[in-house]
Amino acid sequence: MGELGNIIDYRWLVSSEAAPWLERAAEAEETPESLLKTNIALRGDLGTQRTHLVIAQIQLRRRARQKFRQADRMFFTRQLLEQATEERIAKYKAARFPQQGHLLDLCCGIGGDLISLGLRATTQGVDRDEVATTLAMANCETLDLKSASVLVDDAAQVAVDDFTAWHLDPDRRPEGHRSTRLTLHEPDLSSMERLLSTNQQAAIKLASATGVPDSWKAEAELEWISTRGECRQQVAWFGDLARTPGQRAATVIIDGSVNACTVRGEPNLVTPTASQVGRYVFEPNAAVLAASLTGQLAIEAELEAIAANIPYLTGDQPVDNPLLAGFEVVETMPFTIRRVRQYLRKQGIGRLEVKKRGVRLTPEHVLAELSPTGDRAATLLLMPINKKILAIICQRL
Repeated sequence: MGELGNIIDYRWLVSSEAAPWLERAAEAEETPESLLKTNIALRGDLGTQRTHLVIAQIQLRRRARQKFRQADRMFFTRQLLEQATEERIAKYKAARFPQQGHLLDLCCGIGGDLISLGLRATTQGVDRDEVATTLAMANCETLDLKSASVLVDDAAQVAVDDFTAWHLDPDRRPEGHRSTRLTLHEPDLSSMERLLSTNQQAAIKLASATGVPDSWKAEAELEWISTRGECRQQVAWFGDLARTPGQRAATVIIDGSVNACTVRGEPNLVTPTASQVGRYVFEPNAAVLAASLTGQLAIEAELEAIAANIPYLTGDQPVDNPLLAGFEVVETMPFTIRRVRQYLRKQGIGRLEVKKRGVRLTPEHVLAELSPTGDRAATLLLMPINKKILAIICQRL
């Protein structure tokens, strides 16, 4: 059963019979008035159930544009769209898989990873949800991908040794509540371990905050991947797919492309603390923070920490690295609302971005208290230092 209908409804949705209705709904403007008018117009021909299905599909396609270039031709449910790997990450991951042989994508959902793997080599998608497999197959057909096929089955029971390599995106909320515990995933940890014992050429997609067994930390490469400013997923690479077994990696997919920048190394390395704030301050990408690789990145970029255990780095030279957001320091001062407010007004700064690490203040509260006015823009960084709060006013590089 899908979110808005049964399997018969979803089979109808991906058929040629539904295509004219999807086109008609897509022509409507994205306003409540237009949505209501379209709903009334379609309901007379389709009935309430399928009208809701069509309109919801158009809304999902619009939401999916950030993830998929051809979203307006694809099929989704709300939950499956949320779970799907976006296209640029899927292409990046698929590039690690062999181009020869037969690949397997377990818990394929609507086909986010399946499509990119299918462009790499012949790929079999598997999902126990018949709605998911119906949509995944429709998406492959829509994109004219003949090298991918889909079947309904229990991922834990598939013979992975029949395939060259396999990818798994386990269900993190089989009981309806999202979890980062592998024992509560489906397939669960014991099932994953059994699959790995059969064929170790594998990549397992996980949530960024998911903890893994010590054996995985020793055998696999753990990689955190970000796009559009957020860490989207963690991947445990096994066998020949792991480039640096036993190490961690943090990767950012650069906006507007499939190019990537990666740092690899040991987690939680101690970063030397600077004697004072330098000319520039740098904030590590979300994937670096999730992977605990701030220390490794600081070493490579020749930067120091502003304060112990606070992931703001500093140096006197600009650093051009997609894994670091850079700021040029304009002023530093002990933080009080009154003092910072006076400075902002004197400088005519009215467009203020507030960022913080290690303090309980919220950016929204600080911004409301400061009430900046003026035409100039700046960024305010807040962090603890020597049991006080340090304010750094700066400009983004």
